[in-house]
Amino acid sequence: MSKESPTKPTTQALAMVNNNSKWLVDNKDHFKPPVCNYMMHGAGRLKVMFVGGPNIRKDFHLEEGEEFFYMVKGDMALIVLENGKFKNIIIKEGEVFHLPGKIPHSPQRYADTMGLVIERERMKHERDCVRYFVDDTTATLYEEWFYCADLGTQLGPLIKRYFASEQHKTGRPLPGTITENPPFQPDAVRTTEKPFHLRKWIDKNMEKIQSEGKLRLWDTSYQSDILALGEGRDVDVSLGDEETWLWQLVGTSSVEMQGQKTVLGVDDSALLKAQSIYTHVRSCGSVCLFVQMPWANKDRAYKHLSK
Repeated sequence: MSKESPTKPTTQALAMVNNNSKWLVDNKDHFKPPVCNYMMHGAGRLKVMFVGGPNIRKDFHLEEGEEFFYMVKGDMALIVLENGKFKNIIIKEGEVFHLPGKIPHSPQRYADTMGLVIERERMKHERDCVRYFVDDTTATLYEEWFYCADLGTQLGPLIKRYFASEQHKTGRPLPGTITENPPFQPDAVRTTEKPFHLRKWIDKNMEKIQSEGKLRLWDTSYQSDILALGEGRDVDVSLGDEETWLWQLVGTSSVEMQGQKTVLGVDDSALLKAQSIYTHVRSCGSVCLFVQMPWANKDRAYKHLSK
């Protein structure tokens, strides 16, 4: 993560609206190595960021929340540790991918690429881990557990500590440095689903999206609620402690909050902040992506681990 960018506030700062393509052009100077990322929204529950390249790394990240990926330009590779083996997932331009929690992962990004990543704020008791492995094995060489408040500022010093460590110099773990009772174990059961092309998926499912008013991109075995919303009206929706990110993909829709209306055109996005009430009206043929990552949904994603 990195510092949050300025956005165009609307509706007494309860909604924050951007055109994604324009935002990327306006903020192009922020996408420089070694971090190559910049936060569109990061002050609340949802962390919405864009990530460029190049950024080839050896570290693996573990978290209990999930991550949503969409490649705006070019392809990326996401190396995951799945069922005890490393797996290379290629996310191509225009494709989406949903990473479950507790899966060790290492994103590999190339020059002249750009991707969207959404993740959630950590609960106060949750801890992330950055881990290095011994060569190409699954044996842990070096790790640090920490509360992730801002990975963009926390990762750099951690990497420097690793490169200065005895473990890096020798390629061997030091006794007593690997946590014996970690906050959680990686999910050794779950398998990841294949990335898919977002626009092709919409075209294939357009009739169902419009007739039913909404369609999940992934089922409820995930924590996150990510849906394609079709024609319809959601009236006086109360967000409570959660935030919602809307991304207009086809046609137009309007968001009204406290009597003020904002029209979303293609590639416009809006962050609807916590404790707000909104009405969302979508025109005929409209498709709007809906993203929420509620803390309350966490347990449903790990039912398979309690069996």
